[in-house]
Amino acid sequence: MKVGIGDMVRIVSKEGGESVGMVTELDGRDFFITPFSFVEGLKTGDKVYLDQSGLNIPVGEELLGRVVDPFMRPVDGKGEIAASHMEPIIKPPIKAMKRGMIDEVFSVGVKSIDGLLTCGKGQKLGIFAGSGVGKSTLMGMIVRGSEASVKVVALIGERGREVPEFIEKNLGGDLHDTVIVVATSDDSPLMRKYGAFSAMSVAEYFKNQGRDVLFIMDSVTRFAMAQREIGLALGEPPTSKGYPPSSLTLLPQLMERAGKEEGKGSITAFFTVLIEGDDMSDPIADQSRSILDGHIVLSRELTDFGIYPPVHILNSASRVMNDIVSKEHALAARKFRRLYTLLKENEMLIRIGAYTKGSDKELDEAIEKKGEMEAFLVQEASQKVPFEQTVEMLVSLMGIEESKEPLG
Repeated sequence: MKVGIGDMVRIVSKEGGESVGMVTELDGRDFFITPFSFVEGLKTGDKVYLDQSGLNIPVGEELLGRVVDPFMRPVDGKGEIAASHMEPIIKPPIKAMKRGMIDEVFSVGVKSIDGLLTCGKGQKLGIFAGSGVGKSTLMGMIVRGSEASVKVVALIGERGREVPEFIEKNLGGDLHDTVIVVATSDDSPLMRKYGAFSAMSVAEYFKNQGRDVLFIMDSVTRFAMAQREIGLALGEPPTSKGYPPSSLTLLPQLMERAGKEEGKGSITAFFTVLIEGDDMSDPIADQSRSILDGHIVLSRELTDFGIYPPVHILNSASRVMNDIVSKEHALAARKFRRLYTLLKENEMLIRIGAYTKGSDKELDEAIEKKGEMEAFLVQEASQKVPFEQTVEMLVSLMGIEESKEPLG
Protein backbone atom coordinates (compact mmCIF):
# COMPACT_ATOMS: atom_id res chain seq x y z
CA MET A 1 0.00 0.00 0.00
CA LYS A 2 1.56 3.29 -1.14
CA VAL A 3 0.73 6.23 1.08
CA GLY A 4 1.70 9.89 1.24
CA ILE A 5 1.79 12.60 3.86
CA GLY A 6 -1.76 13.77 4.58
CA ASP A 7 -3.49 10.54 3.46
CA MET A 8 -6.43 9.42 5.59
CA VAL A 9 -6.54 5.89 7.01
CA ARG A 10 -9.11 3.82 8.92
CA ILE A 11 -7.87 1.65 11.78
CA VAL A 12 -10.23 -1.25 12.46
CA SER A 13 -9.71 -3.20 15.67
CA LYS A 14 -10.38 -6.92 15.98
CA GLU A 15 -13.08 -6.13 18.56
CA GLY A 16 -14.98 -4.12 15.93
CA GLY A 17 -13.99 -0.59 16.95
CA GLU A 18 -12.88 1.90 14.34
CA SER A 19 -10.66 4.99 14.45
CA VAL A 20 -9.58 7.53 11.85
CA GLY A 21 -6.02 8.78 11.46
CA MET A 22 -3.74 10.73 9.15
CA VAL A 23 -0.32 9.81 7.79
CA THR A 24 2.02 12.46 9.20
CA GLU A 25 5.50 10.95 8.70
CA LEU A 26 7.25 8.57 6.30
CA ASP A 27 10.40 6.56 7.04
CA GLY A 28 11.40 4.30 4.17
CA ARG A 29 8.68 1.69 3.82
CA ASP A 30 7.17 2.57 7.20
CA PHE A 31 4.70 5.34 7.86
CA PHE A 32 3.42 6.92 11.05
CA ILE A 33 -0.19 7.74 11.84
CA THR A 34 -1.56 10.51 14.05
CA PRO A 35 -5.09 9.61 15.22
CA PHE A 36 -8.09 11.92 15.18
CA SER A 37 -9.57 10.26 18.25
CA PHE A 38 -8.59 8.16 21.26
CA VAL A 39 -6.55 5.02 20.51
CA GLU A 40 -7.13 3.06 23.70
CA GLY A 41 -7.82 -0.59 22.88
CA LEU A 42 -6.00 -0.73 19.53
CA LYS A 43 -3.57 -3.65 19.29
CA THR A 44 -0.78 -5.02 17.13
CA GLY A 45 -2.39 -6.83 14.23
CA ASP A 46 -5.37 -4.49 13.83
CA LYS A 47 -6.13 -3.67 10.18
CA VAL A 48 -5.24 -0.30 8.62
CA TYR A 49 -7.09 0.72 5.43
CA LEU A 50 -6.30 3.65 3.14
CA ASP A 51 -9.34 5.93 2.81
CA GLN A 52 -9.61 6.73 -0.91
CA SER A 53 -11.99 9.65 -0.35
CA GLY A 54 -9.25 11.70 1.31
CA LEU A 55 -9.81 14.58 3.68
CA ASN A 56 -13.20 15.75 2.35
CA ILE A 57 -16.35 16.85 4.16
CA PRO A 58 -20.04 17.00 3.11
CA VAL A 59 -21.35 20.57 2.83
CA GLY A 60 -24.64 22.18 1.84
CA GLU A 61 -27.64 24.23 2.94
CA GLU A 62 -28.50 21.38 5.35
CA LEU A 63 -25.70 22.56 7.65
CA LEU A 64 -27.47 25.85 8.48
CA GLY A 65 -28.80 25.83 12.03
CA ARG A 66 -26.64 22.89 13.05
CA VAL A 67 -23.75 22.26 15.46
CA VAL A 68 -21.22 19.83 13.98
CA ASP A 69 -17.75 18.38 14.55
CA PRO A 70 -14.88 18.89 12.03
CA PHE A 71 -16.15 15.97 9.91
CA MET A 72 -19.63 17.57 9.76
CA ARG A 73 -21.10 14.92 12.05
CA PRO A 74 -23.92 16.42 14.18
CA VAL A 75 -23.26 16.98 17.88
CA ASP A 76 -26.56 18.76 18.61
CA GLY A 77 -28.75 15.64 18.84
CA LYS A 78 -31.00 16.77 15.95
CA GLY A 79 -30.41 13.78 13.70
CA GLU A 80 -28.28 13.11 10.65
CA ILE A 81 -27.32 15.79 8.11
CA ALA A 82 -28.18 14.95 4.50
CA ALA A 83 -25.56 17.16 2.80
CA SER A 84 -23.99 15.27 -0.10
CA HIS A 85 -21.72 17.80 -1.86
CA MET A 86 -18.12 17.00 -0.92
CA GLU A 87 -15.44 19.67 -0.43
CA PRO A 88 -11.75 19.19 0.48
CA ILE A 89 -10.74 20.54 3.89
CA ILE A 90 -7.36 21.78 2.65
CA LYS A 91 -7.42 24.24 -0.27
CA PRO A 92 -5.02 26.91 -1.53
CA PRO A 93 -5.89 30.50 -0.56
CA ILE A 94 -7.44 32.90 -3.10
CA LYS A 95 -4.83 33.88 -5.70
CA ALA A 96 -3.57 37.43 -5.19
CA MET A 97 -4.74 38.75 -8.59
CA LYS A 98 -8.19 37.18 -8.21
CA ARG A 99 -8.96 39.03 -5.01
CA GLY A 100 -11.64 41.68 -5.31
CA MET A 101 -11.10 45.19 -3.96
CA ILE A 102 -12.60 45.76 -0.52
CA ASP A 103 -14.87 48.72 -1.26
CA GLU A 104 -18.08 48.00 0.71
CA VAL A 105 -18.76 48.47 4.41
CA PHE A 106 -19.47 45.35 6.46
CA SER A 107 -21.59 46.49 9.39
CA VAL A 108 -21.47 44.45 12.62
CA GLY A 109 -23.99 46.50 14.64
CA VAL A 110 -21.39 47.47 17.29
CA LYS A 111 -20.92 51.25 17.55
CA SER A 112 -17.26 51.29 18.55
CA ILE A 113 -16.32 48.99 15.64
CA ASP A 114 -18.64 50.41 12.96
CA GLY A 115 -17.80 53.99 13.91
CA LEU A 116 -14.08 53.92 14.69
CA LEU A 117 -12.78 50.63 13.22
CA THR A 118 -15.06 50.21 10.21
CA CYS A 119 -14.53 46.90 8.42
CA GLY A 120 -15.28 46.01 4.82
CA LYS A 121 -16.68 42.96 3.07
CA GLY A 122 -13.84 40.48 2.69
CA GLN A 123 -11.64 41.96 5.42
CA LYS A 124 -9.78 39.82 7.96
CA LEU A 125 -9.61 41.17 11.51
CA GLY A 126 -8.21 39.88 14.78
CA ILE A 127 -9.83 40.27 18.19
CA PHE A 128 -6.98 40.30 20.70
CA ALA A 129 -7.83 39.82 24.37
CA GLY A 130 -6.68 38.26 27.61
CA SER A 131 -8.80 35.67 29.41
CA GLY A 132 -12.12 36.83 30.83
CA VAL A 133 -12.13 40.22 29.10
CA GLY A 134 -15.24 39.66 26.97
CA LYS A 135 -14.29 37.95 23.69
CA SER A 136 -17.29 35.64 23.63
CA THR A 137 -19.75 38.45 24.36
CA LEU A 138 -18.32 40.58 21.53
CA MET A 139 -18.37 37.57 19.18
CA GLY A 140 -22.05 37.07 19.95
CA MET A 141 -22.76 40.77 19.28
CA ILE A 142 -20.98 40.56 15.91
CA VAL A 143 -22.80 37.35 14.86
CA ARG A 144 -26.21 38.79 15.83
CA GLY A 145 -25.54 42.26 14.49
CA SER A 146 -23.82 41.55 11.16
CA GLU A 147 -25.63 41.73 7.82
CA ALA A 148 -24.09 38.51 6.42
CA SER A 149 -26.52 36.00 4.91
CA VAL A 150 -24.51 33.05 6.31
CA LYS A 151 -22.47 32.89 9.51
CA VAL A 152 -19.89 30.21 10.26
CA VAL A 153 -18.55 29.99 13.82
CA ALA A 154 -15.54 27.79 14.62
CA LEU A 155 -15.08 27.05 18.33
CA ILE A 156 -11.61 25.49 18.46
CA GLY A 157 -9.96 24.16 21.60
CA GLU A 158 -12.35 25.86 24.01
CA ARG A 159 -14.05 24.27 27.03
CA GLY A 160 -17.04 22.07 26.25
CA ARG A 161 -19.17 24.09 28.67
CA GLU A 162 -18.68 27.19 26.51
CA VAL A 163 -20.42 25.70 23.46
CA PRO A 164 -24.04 25.57 24.76
CA GLU A 165 -23.34 28.71 26.79
CA PHE A 166 -22.26 30.61 23.65
CA ILE A 167 -25.31 29.40 21.71
CA GLU A 168 -27.87 30.25 24.41
CA LYS A 169 -26.34 33.32 26.10
CA ASN A 170 -24.49 35.03 23.27
CA LEU A 171 -26.62 34.02 20.28
CA GLY A 172 -29.97 33.75 22.07
CA GLY A 173 -30.41 30.21 20.71
CA ASP A 174 -31.01 31.54 17.16
CA LEU A 175 -28.99 29.51 14.63
CA HIS A 176 -31.24 29.73 11.55
CA ASP A 177 -28.46 31.20 9.35
CA THR A 178 -25.49 29.88 11.34
CA VAL A 179 -23.21 26.82 11.23
CA ILE A 180 -21.18 26.09 14.36
CA VAL A 181 -18.13 23.82 14.02
CA VAL A 182 -16.85 22.50 17.35
CA ALA A 183 -13.56 20.88 18.38
CA THR A 184 -13.27 21.17 22.15
CA SER A 185 -10.13 21.09 24.29
CA ASP A 186 -10.56 17.35 25.01
CA ASP A 187 -10.43 16.50 21.28
CA SER A 188 -7.17 15.35 19.71
CA PRO A 189 -4.73 17.94 18.30
CA LEU A 190 -5.62 16.85 14.75
CA MET A 191 -9.34 17.47 15.39
CA ARG A 192 -8.55 20.94 16.75
CA LYS A 193 -6.23 21.73 13.85
CA TYR A 194 -8.51 20.52 11.07
CA GLY A 195 -11.64 21.86 12.77
CA ALA A 196 -10.51 25.35 11.74
CA PHE A 197 -9.84 24.27 8.14
CA SER A 198 -13.21 22.43 7.99
CA ALA A 199 -15.07 25.53 9.12
CA MET A 200 -13.26 27.61 6.49
CA SER A 201 -14.24 25.08 3.80
CA VAL A 202 -17.90 25.47 4.83
CA ALA A 203 -17.56 29.27 4.55
CA GLU A 204 -15.91 28.89 1.12
CA TYR A 205 -18.78 26.72 -0.13
CA PHE A 206 -21.28 29.51 0.58
CA LYS A 207 -18.87 32.18 -0.73
CA ASN A 208 -18.60 30.32 -4.05
CA GLN A 209 -22.38 30.65 -4.38
CA GLY A 210 -21.95 34.42 -4.40
CA ARG A 211 -22.99 34.98 -0.79
CA ASP A 212 -21.42 37.26 1.81
CA VAL A 213 -20.26 35.09 4.71
CA LEU A 214 -19.23 36.02 8.24
CA PHE A 215 -16.53 33.69 9.60
CA ILE A 216 -15.63 33.83 13.29
CA MET A 217 -13.01 31.60 14.90
CA ASP A 218 -12.30 31.28 18.61
CA SER A 219 -9.42 30.90 19.01
CA VAL A 220 -6.30 31.09 16.84
CA THR A 221 -4.14 30.48 19.91
CA ARG A 222 -5.71 27.05 20.60
CA PHE A 223 -5.35 26.22 16.89
CA ALA A 224 -1.64 27.07 17.02
CA MET A 225 -1.25 25.07 20.24
CA ALA A 226 -2.72 22.02 18.49
CA GLN A 227 -0.10 22.34 15.74
CA ARG A 228 2.55 22.79 18.45
CA GLU A 229 1.58 19.41 19.94
CA ILE A 230 1.67 17.76 16.50
CA GLY A 231 4.94 19.41 15.47
CA LEU A 232 6.80 18.59 18.68
CA ALA A 233 5.57 14.97 18.52
CA LEU A 234 7.04 14.73 15.01
CA GLY A 235 10.40 16.05 16.21
CA GLU A 236 10.22 19.69 15.07
CA PRO A 237 12.49 22.02 17.05
CA PRO A 238 10.71 24.35 19.47
CA THR A 239 11.37 28.02 18.77
CA SER A 240 9.68 31.05 20.33
CA LYS A 241 7.65 30.05 23.45
CA GLY A 242 7.93 26.41 22.42
CA TYR A 243 6.08 26.87 19.10
CA PRO A 244 7.71 24.97 16.20
CA PRO A 245 8.06 26.76 12.83
CA SER A 246 5.02 24.93 11.41
CA SER A 247 2.71 26.66 13.94
CA LEU A 248 3.58 30.04 12.48
CA THR A 249 3.51 28.97 8.81
CA LEU A 250 0.08 27.38 9.32
CA LEU A 251 -1.60 30.69 10.24
CA PRO A 252 -1.47 32.33 6.77
CA GLN A 253 -2.59 29.04 5.16
CA LEU A 254 -5.85 29.38 7.11
CA MET A 255 -6.29 33.16 7.30
CA GLU A 256 -5.54 33.91 3.64
CA ARG A 257 -8.44 31.68 2.56
CA ALA A 258 -10.82 34.40 3.79
CA GLY A 259 -11.43 37.45 1.64
CA LYS A 260 -13.33 38.69 -1.40
CA GLU A 261 -13.03 36.85 -4.71
CA GLU A 262 -13.88 38.33 -8.09
CA GLY A 263 -17.10 36.92 -9.52
CA LYS A 264 -17.98 35.23 -6.24
CA GLY A 265 -19.00 36.28 -2.74
CA SER A 266 -16.88 37.24 0.25
CA ILE A 267 -15.73 35.88 3.58
CA THR A 268 -15.34 38.56 6.24
CA ALA A 269 -13.37 36.94 9.04
CA PHE A 270 -12.82 37.68 12.72
CA PHE A 271 -10.13 35.59 14.43
CA THR A 272 -9.84 35.80 18.21
CA VAL A 273 -6.34 35.62 19.68
CA LEU A 274 -5.80 34.89 23.37
CA ILE A 275 -2.93 37.03 24.63
CA GLU A 276 -1.57 35.40 27.77
CA GLY A 277 -0.86 37.94 30.48
CA ASP A 278 -2.17 40.65 28.09
CA ASP A 279 1.19 40.41 26.26
CA MET A 280 0.77 41.67 22.68
CA SER A 281 4.31 40.48 21.81
CA ASP A 282 3.22 36.84 22.11
CA PRO A 283 4.48 35.05 18.93
CA ILE A 284 0.98 34.00 17.81
CA ALA A 285 -0.44 37.49 18.42
CA ASP A 286 2.50 39.07 16.61
CA GLN A 287 2.25 36.74 13.60
CA SER A 288 -1.55 37.13 13.41
CA ARG A 289 -1.33 40.91 13.49
CA SER A 290 1.08 40.89 10.54
CA ILE A 291 -1.24 38.70 8.42
CA LEU A 292 -4.60 40.33 9.21
CA ASP A 293 -6.10 43.55 7.79
CA GLY A 294 -6.76 45.04 11.19
CA HIS A 295 -6.86 44.30 14.89
CA ILE A 296 -9.38 44.96 17.64
CA VAL A 297 -7.76 44.99 21.08
CA LEU A 298 -9.93 44.42 24.15
CA SER A 299 -8.71 46.13 27.31
CA ARG A 300 -8.94 44.78 30.86
CA GLU A 301 -8.62 48.36 32.10
CA LEU A 302 -11.82 49.38 30.29
CA THR A 303 -13.76 46.49 31.85
CA ASP A 304 -12.66 47.79 35.26
CA PHE A 305 -14.28 51.12 34.33
CA GLY A 306 -17.47 49.34 33.24
CA ILE A 307 -17.05 50.04 29.51
CA TYR A 308 -18.44 47.12 27.48
CA PRO A 309 -17.51 46.03 24.88
CA PRO A 310 -14.03 47.03 26.13
CA VAL A 311 -12.57 47.96 22.72
CA HIS A 312 -9.32 49.89 23.18
CA ILE A 313 -9.67 52.16 20.15
CA LEU A 314 -6.20 53.71 20.51
CA ASN A 315 -4.48 50.30 20.25
CA SER A 316 -6.83 49.03 17.52
CA ALA A 317 -6.83 49.70 13.77
CA SER A 318 -8.70 48.84 10.59
CA ARG A 319 -6.42 48.97 7.54
CA VAL A 320 -9.23 49.45 5.00
CA MET A 321 -11.42 51.95 6.87
CA ASN A 322 -10.29 55.06 4.99
CA ASP A 323 -11.02 53.37 1.64
CA ILE A 324 -14.67 52.59 2.39
CA VAL A 325 -16.10 55.42 4.54
CA SER A 326 -17.27 58.94 3.70
CA LYS A 327 -15.07 61.98 4.29
CA GLU A 328 -17.20 63.16 7.25
CA HIS A 329 -17.05 59.73 8.86
CA ALA A 330 -13.25 59.54 8.51
CA LEU A 331 -12.76 63.06 9.89
CA ALA A 332 -15.08 62.36 12.82
CA ALA A 333 -13.25 59.10 13.64
CA ARG A 334 -9.85 60.85 13.50
CA LYS A 335 -11.07 63.66 15.75
CA PHE A 336 -12.57 61.16 18.23
CA ARG A 337 -9.22 59.35 18.45
CA ARG A 338 -7.32 62.62 18.91
CA LEU A 339 -9.61 63.88 21.69
CA TYR A 340 -9.59 60.46 23.37
CA THR A 341 -5.76 60.41 23.23
CA LEU A 342 -5.61 63.88 24.81
CA LEU A 343 -7.86 62.70 27.63
CA LYS A 344 -5.67 59.66 28.29
CA GLU A 345 -2.42 61.66 28.18
CA ASN A 346 -3.72 64.30 30.61
CA GLU A 347 -5.90 62.03 32.75
CA MET A 348 -3.78 62.39 35.89
CA LEU A 349 -3.57 66.20 35.61
CA ILE A 350 -7.34 66.44 35.20
CA ARG A 351 -8.04 64.08 38.14
CA ILE A 352 -5.85 66.00 40.62
CA GLY A 353 -7.15 69.37 39.39
CA ALA A 354 -3.79 70.54 38.06
CA TYR A 355 -5.16 71.42 34.62
CA THR A 356 -6.52 74.97 34.19
CA LYS A 357 -9.41 75.34 31.78
CA GLY A 358 -8.49 77.52 28.79
CA SER A 359 -4.86 76.36 28.56
CA ASP A 360 -5.61 74.07 25.58
CA LYS A 361 -8.75 74.49 23.44
CA GLU A 362 -8.64 70.91 22.14
CA LEU A 363 -8.25 69.46 25.63
CA ASP A 364 -11.11 71.67 26.82
CA GLU A 365 -13.30 70.17 24.08
CA ALA A 366 -12.18 66.66 25.02
CA ILE A 367 -13.06 67.24 28.69
CA GLU A 368 -16.43 68.71 27.71
CA LYS A 369 -17.26 65.69 25.51
CA LYS A 370 -15.74 63.01 27.78
CA GLY A 371 -19.09 61.67 29.01
CA GLU A 372 -20.62 61.54 25.52
CA MET A 373 -17.53 59.86 24.09
CA GLU A 374 -17.56 57.15 26.75
CA ALA A 375 -21.31 56.70 26.19
CA PHE A 376 -20.58 56.15 22.48
CA LEU A 377 -18.19 53.31 23.34
CA VAL A 378 -20.67 51.58 25.67
CA GLN A 379 -23.28 49.21 24.25
CA GLU A 380 -25.54 46.55 25.75
CA ALA A 381 -24.79 43.01 24.55
CA SER A 382 -28.38 42.62 23.26
CA GLN A 383 -28.38 45.97 21.41
CA LYS A 384 -27.83 46.29 17.65
CA VAL A 385 -27.18 49.77 16.22
CA PRO A 386 -27.62 50.33 12.45
CA PHE A 387 -24.51 51.57 10.64
CA GLU A 388 -26.12 54.82 9.42
CA GLN A 389 -27.22 55.66 12.96
CA THR A 390 -23.70 55.02 14.31
CA VAL A 391 -22.13 57.34 11.70
CA GLU A 392 -24.75 60.03 12.35
CA MET A 393 -24.08 59.88 16.11
CA LEU A 394 -20.31 60.05 15.62
CA VAL A 395 -20.39 62.95 13.12
CA SER A 396 -22.82 64.89 15.32
CA LEU A 397 -20.77 64.25 18.48
CA MET A 398 -17.57 65.49 16.83
CA GLY A 399 -19.29 68.50 15.21
CA ILE A 400 -18.17 67.63 11.66
CA GLU A 401 -20.03 69.59 8.97
CA GLU A 402 -21.40 67.68 5.99
CA SER A 403 -19.26 67.91 2.87
CA LYS A 404 -19.81 66.63 -0.65
CA GLU A 405 -16.08 66.22 -1.32
CA PRO A 406 -14.82 62.62 -1.62
CA LEU A 407 -12.36 61.30 0.95
CA GLY A 408 -8.71 61.49 -0.02
